[in-house]
Amino acid sequence: MNDLAVVLRTWRDRVRPADVGLSAGADRRSPGLRREELAALSGISVDYLVRLEQGRARNPSPQVLASLARALRVNSSERDILFRAAGIAPPTAGIISTHVSPGVHRILDRLENTPVAVYTASWDFVQSNTTWDALFAGEVAREGREANLVWRAFTSNNIPVIWADGEATAFQRDLVADLHTVASAYPRDPGLASLIADLRRQSTSFDTMWREWDVTRQPARPKRVRSATVGAVTLDCDILTTHDLDLRLVVYTAAPGSADAEKLDLLRVVGVQGS
Repeated sequence: MNDLAVVLRTWRDRVRPADVGLSAGADRRSPGLRREELAALSGISVDYLVRLEQGRARNPSPQVLASLARALRVNSSERDILFRAAGIAPPTAGIISTHVSPGVHRILDRLENTPVAVYTASWDFVQSNTTWDALFAGEVAREGREANLVWRAFTSNNIPVIWADGEATAFQRDLVADLHTVASAYPRDPGLASLIADLRRQSTSFDTMWREWDVTRQPARPKRVRSATVGAVTLDCDILTTHDLDLRLVVYTAAPGSADAEKLDLLRVVGVQGS
C-alpha cells in the first residue's frame, strides 16, 4: 500500500461526522467518516476513493487532491503532505490558493444561519454553507469559467442580483480593480493570467476597464438578491479576506427583525431540509 492510501485512510478516520455537519448515527464501526461521505464531500465517486485508499489508483489530479484536502479539513502543511504522498508537487508560493483552512471551515459552520461563500483571490467559487446554497440555488453546480464571478459578470451577467441604474457597472469596476491588485500579487499564476487574457478577448467592457488601471473600489453597498424561494431580498454584503490564503469570504446579512431577516430564516430552514 502506498503512502497516499495510508494518509487518506488515517485522516478519514480522524474526521468526526459532526465536524463536517453530518449526523454520527448509531451504526458506525469507527468514529470517522465513511468512504461514501468523504467521496460526496470531495465530489468524487466512491469507487475512485476506494481505489485510492487501496493503492490501486495512481496519479490523482491536483484538483482531486485539493478537494480531498478541503473535505478532510487539513491545514496547509498537511495539504502539502497529501500532495507529496501522491507524487505531485504541492502548490507553490505565488500561485493562488484554493485551500480552505480548518478555521475558515469553522466560520462556515458557525455562521450556518447566514449566507457565506468562499472564493479564491481570482474569484473562483470554492465552497459555501447551506444557507448560501438555498439563497443562490444552482450556483454550487457551476464549473470551469462559469464558476468564476468576474467571468460571469462580464460575459453573461448571469448573477442573481437585481441591479439599479449603474450598479452592475459599478460592480464590474470593483471586480476589475480587485483583479488588478491580485494580478500584481500573483504575477506567476498561469490560471490568473489565462483568465485575464480570455476576459480581454471576450469582453470589450472588461478590456476597456482593464486598460484604465482604475484600482479605486467603492464602499460596500446593499444588494437586492433574486431568490427562487422567497423572492427579492435586500441584504448587506461584506467581503472578508483571509490573511494566510488570500481567500474572499462573501457574507450576506440582514438587520435583525426586518422582513429581509425573516426571509433569511425561511431560507435557512429550506437549506436544512434540503441537505
